[in-house]
Amino acid sequence: MLTLRKVKVVKGQLRVPSDKSISHRAIILSALAQGRSVIRNWLVSDDTMATLNAFAQVGTQIERRGDEIRVSGRNYNFIEPYNVLDARNSGTTARLLLGVLATQEFFSVVTGDESLRNRPMLRVVEPLRQMGASIDGRERGNKLPIGVRGGKLKGISFFNKKASAQVKSSLLLAGLRADGITEITEPYLSRDHTERMLRLFGAEITQMETKEGHIIKLKGEQKLYGCEVSCPADPSSAAFFTALAVLTKSSHLVLKEVLVNPTRDGFFRKLRQMGARIEYTNLREISGEPVADIVIEGTEKLKGIDIVKEDIPSLIDELPLLALVMSLAEGTSTVKGAEELRVKESDRIRATVENLKNMGANIEEYEDGFYIEGVERLRGSLIRTFGDHRIAMTFSVAGLVAEGETTIDNPECVSVSYPDFYEDLNKIIHRT
Repeated sequence: MLTLRKVKVVKGQLRVPSDKSISHRAIILSALAQGRSVIRNWLVSDDTMATLNAFAQVGTQIERRGDEIRVSGRNYNFIEPYNVLDARNSGTTARLLLGVLATQEFFSVVTGDESLRNRPMLRVVEPLRQMGASIDGRERGNKLPIGVRGGKLKGISFFNKKASAQVKSSLLLAGLRADGITEITEPYLSRDHTERMLRLFGAEITQMETKEGHIIKLKGEQKLYGCEVSCPADPSSAAFFTALAVLTKSSHLVLKEVLVNPTRDGFFRKLRQMGARIEYTNLREISGEPVADIVIEGTEKLKGIDIVKEDIPSLIDELPLLALVMSLAEGTSTVKGAEELRVKESDRIRATVENLKNMGANIEEYEDGFYIEGVERLRGSLIRTFGDHRIAMTFSVAGLVAEGETTIDNPECVSVSYPDFYEDLNKIIHRT
């Protein structure tokens, strides 16, 4: 349990931990490449360690020196693992790993913790089967543990209807070693870190916008070549401090070296539309990704906003936090098209609605989102995290802007993505 009280002002400068999505992919592509890669500012967290350990188990030489990683690539020639590969709580690890294992002519099994074993996997398994992989598991391959006997694959054309970056990435990793062309169409562009990093490692990949949606094409039998990768600060981690500064009058906060990829910075753009004072400075590119320092000022009045399905991919992980901000904005706000939140580490729609209601918010649950009428203040409450790191961090921010005391039932779950979250909070909050 952790008890939090209202703070008066937020001031200072932080470099939040590195981006989790990019840290996962840096390990994976370095392992798939030929030659040595160096990864700098790598995020050390439960999720990313699951990816590192899984690739070590299939024969990848990985040397850790603090937050710098050196990887000797296997050029897609892995060894059959002696034990089951444990993705822990990481959906990214499980789904992208399945795409890699589908290319390997050996047997392997992927599992995860209780939460991950209840998350859907058919979205990846079915197209990998279409490519020629032999895959089975609980509920006909929809739930972990899942066994894979990989081999020679063929490229396919696939419509990624949920615009899932994990599905897209898994198929691209499989398609790199498939015969022919792998073509993926999505209704709108999802996170494109895999495409950007594939180019960094020397792959040729084409993208285009059509009436049907966004199309990505990748020719098979390509090689990747080791390189250097620097991981920028995670916008999802930066979002919590941004929301706290926006909701706290007279605040001034600078967040350094934050990834501002347009498929990831939707939270900051929507806060600006609500009236928040947020500015990108020192824009530059690091390892193929756009990066900026973000300057945030406390904001007197925010106005409600509507979020539609096309907005969701660029702020999916920040929606519980955005709901918190909406609950303290003038007027009404809605979120629609976010049913994917129900199959994250927890049912994040239900967790968000339940906890905000207990804090005095005027919020109604939709099957695919929420309806919110802003209130002037929230009151402290006991928060149920459901073991979900993003729910824990969202309602820790809520506890720092609410009246009275707020108690977080499982603060330790933040270690999945941000082990030092509470230490960093204490660096910037002031109660007098």
